[in-house]
Amino acid sequence: MINGFICQKIGMTNTYDASGKRLAITRFNCAPLPITQVKTQEVDKYQALQIAFGQKKRQTKATLGRLAKIKLEKVMPLGFMEFKPTDPEATFTTTQLISIDQVFAEGDKVDVQGVSKGRGFAGVIKRWGFRRQPVSGGQSDRVRAPGSIGAQTPGKVLKGKKMPGHMGNVKKTIENLVIHRLDTSANLMEIVGSVPGSIHSWVILSKAKK
Repeated sequence: MINGFICQKIGMTNTYDASGKRLAITRFNCAPLPITQVKTQEVDKYQALQIAFGQKKRQTKATLGRLAKIKLEKVMPLGFMEFKPTDPEATFTTTQLISIDQVFAEGDKVDVQGVSKGRGFAGVIKRWGFRRQPVSGGQSDRVRAPGSIGAQTPGKVLKGKKMPGHMGNVKKTIENLVIHRLDTSANLMEIVGSVPGSIHSWVILSKAKK
């Protein structure tokens, strides 16, 4: 069908497999997503399906007009995402719904991309796992400082130096996670392992490359 899907994170729980091993589980709400635009090689120079996801109260007039043309004026999507069709010869129509079981199955390995939780400004101990400095030696107020950040040569701080700064709120991808359960009647999916993002955040699933 398509090479990925977008779901909303519900939260985490745990379960046990057949051998009695405890598994950390992340749960997702995977409601069917409508196709809002079919992009073709002849018109757009590439093939893709534009999918609407989420819901919000207000939308721009331009977006409302475009949705009205395909008779989806009652839909107020949070955003749009493009996915490539896995079968170039397949035919698709606007307003067609794509469900999670048409893209993935239980046992499939997926790569999950999301935006990690923002932690604000953090020091090197929290951000990079540095050890604190000795308390003795007359520097009791410097124990959490990073220490030296350079030398006389080249006389500047090298790019990429681990220093205090903004922690989190970055795009991260977790690879090769296994789909534990799919329940299309409840639009529910469970994946073994943790994924980036807070509760109710949106994550992109794609077929594992490895």
